Amino acid sequence: MKRVGVVISFSGDGGVERMVSNLCAEFVEHVQVDLLAIRAEGGHVARLSTKVNLMHLRAKHAWTAVPEIAAYLRVQRPDALLVAKDRAGRAALRAQKKAGTQTPIWIRLGTNLSAALQRKDAFSRWLRVAPMRRLYPRAAGVIAVSEGVKADTMAVTGLPAARIEVIRNPVITPTLAEQAADPVPHAWLSDKLVPVVVGMGRLTRQKDFPTLIRAFAKIQDQLHSRLIILGEGKDREALQAMIDELGLSDNALLAGFQSNPYAWLAHADLFVLSSAWEGSPNALTEALALGVPCVSADCPSGPIEILDRGRYGPLVKVGDVDAMAAAMLQTLRAPLPRQTLRDAVREYHSDISARRYLQVLGVA
Repeated sequence: MKRVGVVISFSGDGGVERMVSNLCAEFVEHVQVDLLAIRAEGGHVARLSTKVNLMHLRAKHAWTAVPEIAAYLRVQRPDALLVAKDRAGRAALRAQKKAGTQTPIWIRLGTNLSAALQRKDAFSRWLRVAPMRRLYPRAAGVIAVSEGVKADTMAVTGLPAARIEVIRNPVITPTLAEQAADPVPHAWLSDKLVPVVVGMGRLTRQKDFPTLIRAFAKIQDQLHSRLIILGEGKDREALQAMIDELGLSDNALLAGFQSNPYAWLAHADLFVLSSAWEGSPNALTEALALGVPCVSADCPSGPIEILDRGRYGPLVKVGDVDAMAAAMLQTLRAPLPRQTLRDAVREYHSDISARRYLQVLGVA
């Protein structure tokens, strides 16, 4: 059986960690999987298949993990190495040189780096981009989660299009429907006296929940509704203060991190993605897979592809409160059929995604 190494830092309960867990669950049905964990924190570690060979590295940061990754490459000689995120990818390329092996290394990139670095100063941007331009040509290639991330990666790294593969995230797993069928977790979602809008993600600047909250406040005069935001993060206090200031305390809830967000999401009348930037937003894909109508900011990258340029839900300018409010009202009043929404995201099923990964890695 072929052997694939996977390198990741499990630093929390984010989307990247979940996607890698989903991939590993599919990979182990076809190849031997060694998961090199630079850190192993968060709930997704516990979800890993017992068939995965979990290797806890002593290093807690990508840069200090180079000797351990090099030793793994030298001793185990995997047929391919898949690395999640840029810093770990660069560390793996340095490890490959140190080990003196020819293991093909593929780097998975899940975000639009140019957008993420937009507010950084010129030196900070150079510090991040220059090593990528120097090291990435040594990789077998890059796997981008969307066409937008591919275009951005070409611009940032200088790699030609032929060296970058687009593979959709393994978002839709066999357990998604099972989790969505769990008991309704909140009274707002069971009594349905009024429509419920749901947002989901880390409470950070990237997700731009202030735009969602302000847009939600604007529609209350025309359509009384409720808002639930699932997720935790450093902006919680500021978001709660905004909710209180706008007089939304009785119909807007910061519900915190939920181990099963799908039991909440499945009962929403509308899902809204308000992000300033993404790679390929999993929450938007999951909402569609559950048949939930969606509105999204047209941020780089991903929503325009997932929603097919507005065919499966309105796209609005990032940070445009009025446009978002109008799109929310329109969608709540005239939602698309649930099966139409489910059909939009067939490419994001985990088995389909994993097969594409194994083909690109050369181990299918």
